[in-house]
Amino acid sequence: MSSESSVTAAGEPAIVRTAPGRSSRARASVGKSMRDMGVLVIFLGLFVALSVSSDAFLTSTNLLNILDQWAPIGIIACASTIVIIGGSFDLAVGAIAAVAGVIAARVANAQGVEIGIIAALVSGAGLGLVNGLIVTAGRVNSFIGTLATSIAFRGVAVATTGGSLIVVSDTSFTALGQGNALGVKWTIWIFAAFVLSLAFLLTRTTTGRYVKAIGGNTEAARLSGIRVNQVRTLTFVLSGFAAAVAGVLVASRVGTGQAGAATGFELTAIAAVVIGGTSIAGGQGAIWRTVVGVSLLALIGNGFNLLNIAPTWQQTAQGVIIVIAVIVDAWLRRGRAG
Repeated sequence: MSSESSVTAAGEPAIVRTAPGRSSRARASVGKSMRDMGVLVIFLGLFVALSVSSDAFLTSTNLLNILDQWAPIGIIACASTIVIIGGSFDLAVGAIAAVAGVIAARVANAQGVEIGIIAALVSGAGLGLVNGLIVTAGRVNSFIGTLATSIAFRGVAVATTGGSLIVVSDTSFTALGQGNALGVKWTIWIFAAFVLSLAFLLTRTTTGRYVKAIGGNTEAARLSGIRVNQVRTLTFVLSGFAAAVAGVLVASRVGTGQAGAATGFELTAIAAVVIGGTSIAGGQGAIWRTVVGVSLLALIGNGFNLLNIAPTWQQTAQGVIIVIAVIVDAWLRRGRAG
């Protein structure tokens, strides 16, 4: 907000406030356009480039394989979007996915596949609840708190397996990870269901509005009567449940539960959320943006493989895009503040 000095009738200086300068408004407008449309332009440009440079890229087999491979990360990323919009981070999702996969495999061998999957999903939601209570009731920074629990949860997975793979004897266990409906893998259908459900939650429900309000201004949300701790805890429960779904899909894909599964999923998911344009400061974001972010990372990985480009350059490209996304977000927030 700009200001100008003047003098009152009593001869005392006064401040006359004027509207924000044109440069601030212009910067905010450009930044918003870059955040909203920039990732789409990059995605479409890369899609066209790969279609032209590789005959194998634009085939139904390849595109469905990309969706299948990235579905677990996409599920986690969509739930992470809710957490980040609410002003928190969840770095434990990879470990929760590993625990869920291990539990699903062990219980499936003992009690049956259906019970194993249910047990895995319940455990994921439960571990998410633990994270939520640590962050809210324990008043621990979400980054530090979930980093600590990720180490603890991964240790639980290792202790449960004893460092060995848990092979599921019932072949029906692989139905979710390997089966399909109408020629499309179940992993893709589940990913699509998560996208639609979380988009509806964020845009069409009171809970979604509360999440945005909390991420935008926690104290104002509290003063307006929103139960901040309960809503924020709910976002962690949702994140844990999504991680468990991803863990079950990963375990089902290979028919085994393993403690080392889903390593690094949390960082890739956060990268997809940031690339998609969701503000890391909270309060701003959308599920569709995260889907585009995941798709962009998937195209980079698939395209570099098809073109036989060294993996180090793939990581470099991802890193550059992430840096650009963070810069645009910071620029946009400065524009709003100006």
